[in-house]
Amino acid sequence: MRRLAGFLGGIGLLHVMSAVPVHAEVALSGTFTVAHACPAYQSIRKGTNPGAVTVEPGKSYDVLAGNKPDATHYRVVVEGARPAERWVSTACGTLASGAASPQRRADKPIQSPGAAAAAAAAGDSSGARPTHVLALGWQPAFCAKHQDKNECRSLTGSNFFATHLSLHGLWPQPRGTQYCNVAADVKQFDLNHDWNSLPEPAMRADTLQRLAAVMPGVQSKLQRHEWIVHGTCFGGDADGYFNRAAGLASAVQSSKVSQLFADNAGRNVSAAAIRAAFDDAFGAGTGARVTVSCNGRGDNRKITEIVLNLAGDVAGSAPLGDLMRAAQALPAGCPGGLIAPAP
Repeated sequence: MRRLAGFLGGIGLLHVMSAVPVHAEVALSGTFTVAHACPAYQSIRKGTNPGAVTVEPGKSYDVLAGNKPDATHYRVVVEGARPAERWVSTACGTLASGAASPQRRADKPIQSPGAAAAAAAAGDSSGARPTHVLALGWQPAFCAKHQDKNECRSLTGSNFFATHLSLHGLWPQPRGTQYCNVAADVKQFDLNHDWNSLPEPAMRADTLQRLAAVMPGVQSKLQRHEWIVHGTCFGGDADGYFNRAAGLASAVQSSKVSQLFADNAGRNVSAAAIRAAFDDAFGAGTGARVTVSCNGRGDNRKITEIVLNLAGDVAGSAPLGDLMRAAQALPAGCPGGLIAPAP
């Protein structure tokens, strides 16, 4: 009987142990801004995706949870999908905690523990909700997965974008501030990723030239997509929007931040080092307004993009450092990764 009891007790223990999940879901709040179109799964393990839903580049989604503390996927709300709650890879974009959610009162900003800690480290715990975010990419990492892009075919070690961050976009906030007064057929072209069918933004030749100097995606007509989705909500004309975006990007490109990337191509750099470079280049506290985005995990993790929270006179002439300090702090995002070298 004792042996039987011990045996049954062992079975009970094994049963309890098997019931404990390897990874526990972690509740999160905020928004997930998508950089690349990715599938939105109902089940990560089974890979099920009813309706073949994908999240849209440049769009932000409410975040409900991560699949574990070191999340590989976020559970987001995809309006119109059935079911609406879907899992999306963290590599598809950037998490901005502390952003307002439609289900919560707009007069009570939410700030995650990570964002609060970042703000405390920067010497403050306040800041306005971002009115815009500035997304800057690392072209060698982007081109590792998009070798068919025109701008990637010309990327070599001597190319400007092999040693400088590139402009992805300047995106008005909050979530859903997109496609302002855009005709339905034009919007559909964009949703279909048919940028060739999008109209060229009405801007001067010198503006386009300035933009191409900071945004290699111009070679693939990225400016058409950025204008239709985001620029139409910026206020003013295309010249004003793209000149402002190019100016902000140029400020980073000519700073110690881009120098950090250039000096460490082929090596790993931490998010803390990137944030410290912002503090050094643009003033104390700016680093806490930067989130780092990566692809891959462990030794294969590569830094792909950084996103900056901005508030204040974004459409005017205020310097980048002032715009960053005026905005809410952000979690660091990816802890760090490889600065991919150009081929």
